[in-house]
Amino acid sequence: MMRRLLLDRTASSAAEFAMVLPLLILFLFGIIDGGRYLWEVNKAEKATQAGARVAIVTDVLDGGLEGQNYVGQTVGSVTLTQGDVIPADALGVLRCTNSACTCTSGTCPTTAAPTDYTTRFNRIVTRMQYMKPDVAANKVTVTYRGSGLGFAGDPNGMEIAPLVTVELTGVQFRPLVLFNAVAFNLPAFRTTLTSEDSSGSQSN
Repeated sequence: MMRRLLLDRTASSAAEFAMVLPLLILFLFGIIDGGRYLWEVNKAEKATQAGARVAIVTDVLDGGLEGQNYVGQTVGSVTLTQGDVIPADALGVLRCTNSACTCTSGTCPTTAAPTDYTTRFNRIVTRMQYMKPDVAANKVTVTYRGSGLGFAGDPNGMEIAPLVTVELTGVQFRPLVLFNAVAFNLPAFRTTLTSEDSSGSQSN
């Protein structure tokens, strides 16, 4: 009787399948998570690019930068006159969050928050949310720094044309294979473009 039981191979396929099934499910969800990870990274990258596009063609976030007159300012050993190209080191690093702008290094204009600062900042965030709806304003940073572009005394608007960087941080990814119990922080996403007209409230 025992010998017959040991030699019986009935339902052996079911037993083998039951042993392999957890690994198969793990592998399947791993493939799905790989695709989801790339999808989330792509959405975050596109959101950052869209935010940078809005930031360079709409009103700047710092009122001091917007109204700065570079005529007569000394940068290095050069005093700028009407029509001079504004050197890159004329503007340090001006970092703007959803609450305020601060000069983190170098020389910056006197920081003055426009009365509609929140509206200007949320304009950038809203465009980013078209690409990635879960983007939060406190995860977005806009940085202005000198580019070596712009002309002192330009009568057509803001004199300097800074480099504008939009950064998205704190984006999390929750793998299905871990039952959404663990979240991983994705790397920071940054896009830098040169300022264009820096005025207005709309972007294409």
